[in-house]
Amino acid sequence: MTAAFEKNLRRAEKYLARFEDGVLGHFIGGEHAANSAPGETFEDTSPVDNRVIARIAAGGAADIDAAAQAAAAAFPRWRDTPGAERRRILHRVADLIAERADEIALVESVDSGQCIRFMEKAALRGAENFRFFADKADEAAAGRSMPASEHFNYSLRQPIGPVGVITPWNTPFMLATWKIAPALACGCTVVHKPAEWSPLSAMLLAEIMHAAGVPPGVINTVNGGGETVGKALSEHPLVRAIAFVGGTETGSAIMRQGAATLKRVHFELGGKNPVLVFADADIERALDAVLFMIYSLNGERCTSGSRLLVERGIAGDFLARVAERARRITVGHPLDPRSVVGPLIHPRHHAKVMRYLELGRAEGATLAAGGAGEGNYIQPTLFCNADNSMRIAREEIFGPVLVAVEFADEDEAVGIANASRYGLAAYLWSEDAARAQRLARRIDAGMVWVNSENNRHLPSPFGGMKDSGIGRDGGDYSFEFYMETKNICVAHGGHRIPRIGA
Repeated sequence: MTAAFEKNLRRAEKYLARFEDGVLGHFIGGEHAANSAPGETFEDTSPVDNRVIARIAAGGAADIDAAAQAAAAAFPRWRDTPGAERRRILHRVADLIAERADEIALVESVDSGQCIRFMEKAALRGAENFRFFADKADEAAAGRSMPASEHFNYSLRQPIGPVGVITPWNTPFMLATWKIAPALACGCTVVHKPAEWSPLSAMLLAEIMHAAGVPPGVINTVNGGGETVGKALSEHPLVRAIAFVGGTETGSAIMRQGAATLKRVHFELGGKNPVLVFADADIERALDAVLFMIYSLNGERCTSGSRLLVERGIAGDFLARVAERARRITVGHPLDPRSVVGPLIHPRHHAKVMRYLELGRAEGATLAAGGAGEGNYIQPTLFCNADNSMRIAREEIFGPVLVAVEFADEDEAVGIANASRYGLAAYLWSEDAARAQRLARRIDAGMVWVNSENNRHLPSPFGGMKDSGIGRDGGDYSFEFYMETKNICVAHGGHRIPRIGA
């Protein structure tokens, strides 16, 4: 054990100690709240060794109602808070996140199984999200000027009201900030339901926001299961919109649950994202990007490049190099700075991914690397000689599993890429600029990266097509979801008004 690893273990235990005694409840109306049903709890286990690291209150409809009432009561004051003041408060949130980035990263690494090398950056990205949207708080309500010959039209935006945010377990802190920061910047209040499998960092975020001066009731956090707390949040009449990150089937359920109250929804859902590598690509850079986009974050990311489409002329050599490097990736304890792949989030998820490995072999794909796993760990895996008829090439596995398919030309590559129910992201590697532009237009994905890994530019739209989601995050696109656009038409005076019944 290295000194750095040992130090991380000591610090993580110190930060996790606060969760060991008692039950972690909710955060409602600016204070910690006990569960509405005493004794209803669930265990939060670490994927490292499946030990219980916290007992969590299993909330219910009454807790969601209390949180929604608190959010509704706080909404008028927060809505009317000047943008400059919201900006100041949210910058303070970012400052406190940065001050506690070490604690956030270590807690989340143990809670989620994500390696510390990536979690350190995730916490700081959360601070960046708050800073970016804080700086846009002044302009959130801005609209357009649309003059006409006899009238003057202008638009403005106003926050929609209390909103629900439901976040996943894979990078929970960063994704929570990605949803909550724009909601608060534009004047909405929030009820947040974190994922059951990694809930600890959500409470850290709620406490940070409260300490930074976010008024009571503006942010509320309720723990519990999707079938109970998530359903109650999606159905609550005071909650005007639901922002959700997670699986496609769950997104469909949320849409049904919110239909009776005409909820506005924003979904970032699953993906089976293609990476197209042509013979004229910068092979070294493409190789780095392919490996990074499937094996970092344990492959548990919506934008992972999980389908590798390689031009046939270079496939043999390129795939051999992918396999060689995949075998050299260090799998280990997430707090060990040397680890690149840590344990998958939960034994149930590990079993699901392992079933896909068995399925890939049964379908006739060639296992070129990996394919084994003990505990919650799985070796970085590569399947070659696959095609789109195989389930491993069609279905989202959400683990460190790469499926390679060969193609002959542009048309076949696009055909394979688009033969999917998903359309979140795509990656394209070619030094032919004209080809890159052609294919970027033809691929059915909400986001296409050309000669790049997933590089996030905060003002740009983030979201998917088809079964990968509804709506876009990022920059002004986030405000379009959390705000209503109002048109105001003012007559110049003297225009002809039709007369009837005179």
